Amino acid sequence: MSHSSEPREVPIYRQLAALYEQAIAAGSLTPGMRMPSVRELCQRHQVSLTTALQVLRQLESQGCVEARERVGYFVREPGGLALPGAREPDLHEPLAQDPRVFAGINERISGFLEKARRAGPLPLDLGSAMPSPSLFDAPALNRLAHGLLREQPDILVYGPSAPTTHPEFQQAMARHALTFGVCVAPADIGATHGNSEAVNLALDAVAEPGDVIAVESPTFFGILQAIEVRGLRALEIPSSPHTGMSLEALELAARNEPRLKGVVVVPHLQMPLGSVMPDTHKERLVALCVEHGLALIEDDIYREFVESPHVLRPAKAWDRPGDAGQVIYCASLSKSFAPGLRQGWMSAGRWQARVQMIKFARTRNMQTWSQLLAARSVDSPAYERHMRRMRAQLRIQREQAARAVARYFPAGTRLSLPPGGLSLWLELPIGISSTRLYDEALQNGIRVAPGPMFSNTGRYEHFLRLSCGMPFTAEVEAGYRTLGGLLAAQVAELPVPRKVA
Repeated sequence: MSHSSEPREVPIYRQLAALYEQAIAAGSLTPGMRMPSVRELCQRHQVSLTTALQVLRQLESQGCVEARERVGYFVREPGGLALPGAREPDLHEPLAQDPRVFAGINERISGFLEKARRAGPLPLDLGSAMPSPSLFDAPALNRLAHGLLREQPDILVYGPSAPTTHPEFQQAMARHALTFGVCVAPADIGATHGNSEAVNLALDAVAEPGDVIAVESPTFFGILQAIEVRGLRALEIPSSPHTGMSLEALELAARNEPRLKGVVVVPHLQMPLGSVMPDTHKERLVALCVEHGLALIEDDIYREFVESPHVLRPAKAWDRPGDAGQVIYCASLSKSFAPGLRQGWMSAGRWQARVQMIKFARTRNMQTWSQLLAARSVDSPAYERHMRRMRAQLRIQREQAARAVARYFPAGTRLSLPPGGLSLWLELPIGISSTRLYDEALQNGIRVAPGPMFSNTGRYEHFLRLSCGMPFTAEVEAGYRTLGGLLAAQVAELPVPRKVA
């Protein structure tokens, strides 16, 4: 006789997970409280280690608890933001600009930085998109560094015969690239001083003064600065806070702008939007650049920070040698591995020889020390374990920051929580000035990143970027409360809308 219609007994680990889920929902276990350890669950419920671990993993998969490396499991804050999501801009045409505003970003950024310098050391920096030092595994890096010095005691001695890029670094980065779907020959990999130098070299290789470079809008101000200082013009392309650059607007620009020579994109966790470009868009983007003969400069510094169930492939994965290598791939380990080493790398496709020539003319040989440290770290299984820990902690910090925004910022603030990364991009109520907030926050010992830093169009005065790189301490929460109060004062000054009779 078949028993398929009989109800199956619920596994013991699911029964226990349901028990703790009810306790969390009832408030018996509150957010931030430490869950019983695996051993404590075994003793309390007379179950095996495997079953106890299954209980905690089941609760984690349901979003009830979170794992903290070497500490244990903790009750998570209730999910969901009491904030409306980010709005989509008009994505059909490039942003019309007066030629006079193709320049000016360097002066504007210098003005903001000078104000911060005059303010002196600040207790709270919410303006820099960098991970906290506590997120890096300094002891492991020190052990690796000591081992390298024992192996090669003369590694720090300068030698004119040292290659621009060390072969071991090239091999390691080529293997690393394969893990995310990019096949590139080791000889086509060049070491750089961080990601910024890679993007700068790419711009030098593909354009001359007066040429136009398409960028996302808004975009990282360092990209706008690099374009301006070379006498190039940045054409800002509207970008979605969810999918990135509008390909329709880019194609229109490619047809109508004769001096358009290249496109700079940050496909993964675009700065400052936090968008992630879908694979279909990346493929179309590469095809569009091939069709119009445009260099695609891919700034992929944040890919490893994306929380995704599958490996994300950069646009470079759709770049075929038969298409003449249209993608210049730029990456860095500065945010993920060791900021102090400033170790970046790039593969320049059809512009490889020109990039190598420019690089050698400027900086000659690269440090062997930092290249080998990076190569041996990335080649180790410990690197991915480190990135998993970093992503998990950053997720906690982003969610805590987003809840603080919902708690303290004025009604009308919009935010879409990005799937990873180091910062949040906020749309403030219409009429609010993030430049004024910047000035007033400095007076209160807080640094932020106002929207006008990320564009030459003047469209982002009521936008704001806030860093989530540091642990969310009581001092950080107090900073959010202060910012909320400053914004509330601005809202109170806004004219009251007249009612229509």
